[in-house]
Amino acid sequence: MTLRSAFSSLRPARLSAGFLACALLFSISETPARAQVFDPAVHELDNGLEIVVIPNHRAPIVTQMLWYKVGAADEPPGKSGIAHYLEHLMFKGTEKVGPFEFSQLIERHGGRDNAMTSYDFTAYHQTVDRAQLDLVMELEADRMVNLQLVDELVLPERDVILEERLSRVDNDPSAQLREMASAALFMHHPYGVPVIGWEHEMQGLTTADALDFYEKWYAPNNAVLIVAGDVEPDEVIELAEKHFGPIPARTLPERRRLAEPAQWAPRRVELDSPRVGQASLSIRYLAPSYTRTLGESSEDTPYALQVASELLSGATGRLYRRLVVEDEIAAGAGAGYSATAYDLSSFIFWGTPRPEVSPEAVEEALRAEIDELLEDGVSEREVERAKQRLIDDAVLARDSVAGPAYAFGQALTTGGDIDQVELWPERIRAVTPEQVDAALRLVLTPERSVTSVLRPEPTT
Repeated sequence: MTLRSAFSSLRPARLSAGFLACALLFSISETPARAQVFDPAVHELDNGLEIVVIPNHRAPIVTQMLWYKVGAADEPPGKSGIAHYLEHLMFKGTEKVGPFEFSQLIERHGGRDNAMTSYDFTAYHQTVDRAQLDLVMELEADRMVNLQLVDELVLPERDVILEERLSRVDNDPSAQLREMASAALFMHHPYGVPVIGWEHEMQGLTTADALDFYEKWYAPNNAVLIVAGDVEPDEVIELAEKHFGPIPARTLPERRRLAEPAQWAPRRVELDSPRVGQASLSIRYLAPSYTRTLGESSEDTPYALQVASELLSGATGRLYRRLVVEDEIAAGAGAGYSATAYDLSSFIFWGTPRPEVSPEAVEEALRAEIDELLEDGVSEREVERAKQRLIDDAVLARDSVAGPAYAFGQALTTGGDIDQVELWPERIRAVTPEQVDAALRLVLTPERSVTSVLRPEPTT
């Protein structure tokens, strides 16, 4: 996926705006000598903990991120929301650190911390003065193995996540519709279940459920430690050996995912609500990712789809130019695609009608653009301009501390490797108009699509 979209493609339950603003791309394995976008150092402890260090000496700060290769799509049936629930419970303390003291200690030393859950990963991160890396690494290693959970702490937090669902989904018609659209696009795969969980299943989550999930998945051999900022690889590895090295590896369960069956018909979901101020619509298509093929897709297809998304989007993109500037029927329009996923992904077209325009008119215009793409293809000029914008993003990404750490973590937890990260500009540069055309014709198949329409409820 793109440097700009690789982060923002995921919308984890607690992903902070700062990380979204850093949005990049990437993935991990061995650093190739011929390409150095971030030039990370990579090491693995004897217990299986993977370590990635990204030196950046622009400021005396450091971001530590610990990523677990487990997310909402790995939850047992009937326990939706348990991955996100456990993310909250990881702040409830150990024998050394009392409830809520984790964040208080970091704040006391001038740092900040947070966590996030998505379908494919759960991650915990801290940004501190470089002198505090030893402290935050000790804290993170401690709760990897010594988390203490009791009903008195666990059950009130269940009310917190239920309230979170109420405010973020149940009281937001656009979020409700997105939930239904995802469930329609992924008919069998767990990507159709919301990360935060279904309310009726969340209500039944217990302390035992949280401990079972923790003991199965939270282990050094199922984690990636990423440290970026004003550090040197040797000092990070030494600290990791000190704090994480004594933790034994565990026998991990197989990361099983249900396969999505063949899809034979387009689907449509619509929602009218008095809480909607402005109508909107989207058309989503099932798409391949870096790690999963779809139909006759190849390893080049995700890169071609990233270029396609870029040339369609933004103030200079084809959709905005046509629907907003020329036809003057939409307030906004664009496309989006994420290549980084453990399983399949999606390619989306979207539009927001102007107040006096119906969603159906914008949908008709979007479909006309899709038909034109399939019939006439893309031009060499627009492909080259899109590629250059993406490559420029790769250059700018080097200035960020937290952004690259996020990109590497997201990639390594979804089956990516360092070559995907470091060679990404080269792969984008090699995309041809013919590859973009082929990728769009593969993905833009009505039978694998879901159209969603959100409208204000008509007044009587």
